[in-house]
Amino acid sequence: MYIKIDLKNHNKISIKSKGINTKYLIDTTNSMGLNLKDLVIREKTTLEAFSNRVIAIDAYNAIYQFLASIRGPDGLQLTDSEGRITSHLSGLLYRNVNFLSLGIQPVYVFDGKPPSLKTAEIERRKQVKRDATVKYEKAVAEGNMEDARKFAQQTTSMRDGMVKESKEFLTFFGIPYIEAPSEGEATAAHLTNTGQAYASASQDYDSILCGAKRLVRNFTSSGRRKIPNRNTYIDVVPEIIETQKTLDEIGMTREELIDVGILIGTDFNPNGFERIGPKTAMKLIKQHSRLEDIPQIQEQLAGIDFQQIRKIFLNPEVAVVDEIVFNEVDYEGIMKYLKERSFSEDRIRSTLNRLKKALEKKSQNLDQWF
Repeated sequence: MYIKIDLKNHNKISIKSKGINTKYLIDTTNSMGLNLKDLVIREKTTLEAFSNRVIAIDAYNAIYQFLASIRGPDGLQLTDSEGRITSHLSGLLYRNVNFLSLGIQPVYVFDGKPPSLKTAEIERRKQVKRDATVKYEKAVAEGNMEDARKFAQQTTSMRDGMVKESKEFLTFFGIPYIEAPSEGEATAAHLTNTGQAYASASQDYDSILCGAKRLVRNFTSSGRRKIPNRNTYIDVVPEIIETQKTLDEIGMTREELIDVGILIGTDFNPNGFERIGPKTAMKLIKQHSRLEDIPQIQEQLAGIDFQQIRKIFLNPEVAVVDEIVFNEVDYEGIMKYLKERSFSEDRIRSTLNRLKKALEKKSQNLDQWF
């Protein structure tokens, strides 16, 4: 069997197996971590709205999405002739071609060392992957390919080699990347406050607690999404969250929203508090202002280092960036890199020609002003 991604229409992949040729649409993954969906003010937007703007992308979040979603119907990831996984490179290719063609300036921010409080969440995710692996093998044995694909996505993990490859690949696009000392989304949020980036892009709402002026979701995963266990697709569009607008709407400060997050459950206290969802958490904080002043949670609160969690969000370790520099696209470098990984030369060239024409057109339009 071989799997081939359609680089012109990047939501589609062709699969050939035993003479059968089929197509399917990429599914995007649900976000992990803090769930503020019911509280924040989300506004639909388009990728075109970010033209001529710098967007700080949570690199691990984006690459994880590519690894989880760009797969065959049996859940297997794309691989080259040597068996090396290439799903992340496919995702980076078609997304960055789209971004640059639209005049978007992406900068990827990679995680550093996670805070020690994240250990429990990391272990929980590992166990989820182990459980999903067992379910995947069972589904394959039963011939249930839809469940197999679903469970395979849940086994996704990112290896050091993939991070290295992603950074190498980004340099061919002239796209800068930043090494964060700790959480990548914290540094991405910091860049929005220094004015070096317009927004932070991630599926996780944690960026809001980290102080991002704006969070863009579905930035690296817009397209069509298949609803699990149904032969139905929905359009997934980017959505922007203006942090101050959300705080004004719900009548809270960022500090209070952080306490809401702790009640719901963050990466640093993944279980949250019993029987407390987003709306209940907001109600409790509005009534009492601080976690310490909520009578009914004191027993649970005693087992959580909530002061340290607050500190992680309010004063996170971030990279200090003097300047973000974008370089020219190295078309031949991209071609060579992908050919060595079994990508179709014709498809790569077609995709890069599309990018080249888009950039030339933008350059010509700019020249008309001078």
